[in-house]
Amino acid sequence: MSKLVTIYGGSGFVGRYVARRMAKEGWRVRVAVRRPNEALFVKTYGVVGQVEPILCNIRDDAWVRAAMKGADAVVNCVGVLVCEGKNTFDSVQAEGATRVARLAAEEGVGHLVHISAIGADATSPSAYARTKAAGEKGVLEAYPNAVILRPSVVFGPEDQFFNRFASMSRLGPVLPVVGAETRFQPVYVDDVARAALAGVLGQAEPGIYELGGPEVKTFRALMADMLRVINRRRMVLNLPFGIARIMAGVFDLFQALTGGIFTNRMLTRDQVKNLARDNVVAEGAKGFEALGIAPVPMAMVLPDYLWRFRKGGQYEAIKASAKNLRT
Repeated sequence: MSKLVTIYGGSGFVGRYVARRMAKEGWRVRVAVRRPNEALFVKTYGVVGQVEPILCNIRDDAWVRAAMKGADAVVNCVGVLVCEGKNTFDSVQAEGATRVARLAAEEGVGHLVHISAIGADATSPSAYARTKAAGEKGVLEAYPNAVILRPSVVFGPEDQFFNRFASMSRLGPVLPVVGAETRFQPVYVDDVARAALAGVLGQAEPGIYELGGPEVKTFRALMADMLRVINRRRMVLNLPFGIARIMAGVFDLFQALTGGIFTNRMLTRDQVKNLARDNVVAEGAKGFEALGIAPVPMAMVLPDYLWRFRKGGQYEAIKASAKNLRT
């Protein structure tokens, strides 16, 4: 019988690519998510019955244990960018990650891959970064042979980075950003999935791997690249951190006053803290090279999904060519 992998958060941005990779390898894939009815699309990644979404709450021992019963490997892709209800940084990224590792050890799971993030730091002023570090610590204490992947900002067709700012660029002549000189090392989502696959297959030594693409650029430079791809001229305006903190504070306050009815997905105070720090692979850290993976550059991927933000969409080049035709 084919081997079984349980992927927590397997319908999310990174998780769905891991699920697809595992299905292609012939594994049975169990996708553990909060809303399985919204994850039915993962069934198409394999033959009938090969990929199945199931209900799971990462905050509960019984649910997590049931989801990994009989699994040969486990991948944890669950993470949050903003706190919403009971899904806080602590409950998901620290306690949830530790729970998955502890139960994987108890169930005798052969391989564990945990998706963390570059910037995980127990001393960081950001709760996001601190809980990522706490999650890593809990994982390694419970499951010392785990493979931990720390990607930089991840890009791909479903990303919330380039897609978000490309959408914003349609609203006016100015594109505001916070931390324009902060450096990033964007990594293609399928490259992260390839690294996770290596961990599941036992092709990666246990430990922490920092995953960054072949290019290190400032936030401003990344926005300039994105604007060139979508053929829009916009002024990239750097918002000072002081102003950004005030704006984020107002958005956070509004979320608190509405009792969570409004979720601040625009800009949080914690995000401002993260944007003040570079998000690149540390010197001497193990990365893609140690996994035998050559990361894909942005230029090979961005045009494939950002074309919809061009004025003429997918037909822009045809329209431009048509203007040169003689009447």
